[in-house]
Amino acid sequence: MKVLVTGADGFVGQWMVRALLAAGHSVTGAVKGGRPAPGRLEAEEHSAVTWVPLDLADPASVDALAGLPVEGVVHLAAVASSVEAGRDPAHAWAVNAAGTARLVEALAAGPTARRIVVVSTGEVYGPGEARPRRETDPVKPGSPYASSKAAAEIAALEAGRRSGAAVMVARPFPHTGPGQTTTYVAPAFLDRIRFAQRTGAVAVKTGNLDPVRELLDVRDVVAAYLLLLERGRAGEVYNVARGEGIAIGELFERLARIAGVRVLPEPDPSLLRATDVPHLVGDPAKITAETGWHAARPLDDTLRDLVDAQAH
Repeated sequence: MKVLVTGADGFVGQWMVRALLAAGHSVTGAVKGGRPAPGRLEAEEHSAVTWVPLDLADPASVDALAGLPVEGVVHLAAVASSVEAGRDPAHAWAVNAAGTARLVEALAAGPTARRIVVVSTGEVYGPGEARPRRETDPVKPGSPYASSKAAAEIAALEAGRRSGAAVMVARPFPHTGPGQTTTYVAPAFLDRIRFAQRTGAVAVKTGNLDPVRELLDVRDVVAAYLLLLERGRAGEVYNVARGEGIAIGELFERLARIAGVRVLPEPDPSLLRATDVPHLVGDPAKITAETGWHAARPLDDTLRDLVDAQAH
C-alpha cells in the first residue's frame, strides 16, 4: 500500500514510518519544510521516504496533498500536547480541528479511494468514572487540546460519511518510548531524576502524583494504527489502550528504580494542572476484536528502553 503519514518527523511519526517500511509499504511523509533532518530513522529509512511539505494552518499547503497517489493515510500532524495547546488554544484549534477538517476533505476528494486513520486522543473522554473508558462513553473534553481533538474527530467522520472515504478515528491513551521529548511525563520524570543524580539532590519536584493513566509503548501504538489502516471499519472510533492504569506516583518510583537512582518525589503546587483527569484508562475490547491488536510490551520493558535511550 502507498501510505501518507502526516507529521512523519515527530516522535510517533518516525516510529510509524519505520513500522510501515518494515511491513513493505511505500511511504510519503508530510512535514513542515518538506524534508526533515534525520532523527530516529536510519539513513536508509529516511531516504526510502518521499518527503512533501505540509502546514496544517495553511489551506494551500493542505489542498496540495489531494493529488498524491496514496491509498492510505495516517494523520498524526497536530499540536500534540496539552501544554502546547494550553499556551495558544486558538492555534491548537486552527491546526487540530480546522486543519484536520480541511485535510480529510482534500484527501477524500482526491483521485483514488483512500483509507484514512485520524489520530485523536483518549483525553477526549475527560473526567469520568474510575473504570476503562469505552468508545460508547460520552466525550467531555476538559482542555483546549482535548476539545480541539474532539472537534477533529467530528469533522473527519462527517467528511468520510459524505464522501464515502473510509475514515477511522484512533483514540490512543498515553504512550512513551525512545525519542519522546520531556514535554511528556515519563521522559520529564526521567530527566529530573537524572539531574538529581548528577547534583546529589534527594528530592525531585513533581506535579500531582495521584492521577491514574495508561502508559503504552509507542511501538505497540503504531502497530495498532497499521492494523486499523488495513482492517478498521469506516466510520468507527477505536481506543488504543491496554486497559490497565498506573498512578503517576508509581510511574515515578518505577523510573527511579530502573534508572538506579534513590530519590523521592516532592509535589510542588506550582506544577499542578487544573485540567488533570483523575483516572484515564481505555477499554481495548473493540480494536482487539476487530483487528487482533493488543498491547504486547510490558511497561517495565518500555521504561527500560526509555532509560537506556536517555543514557546514550
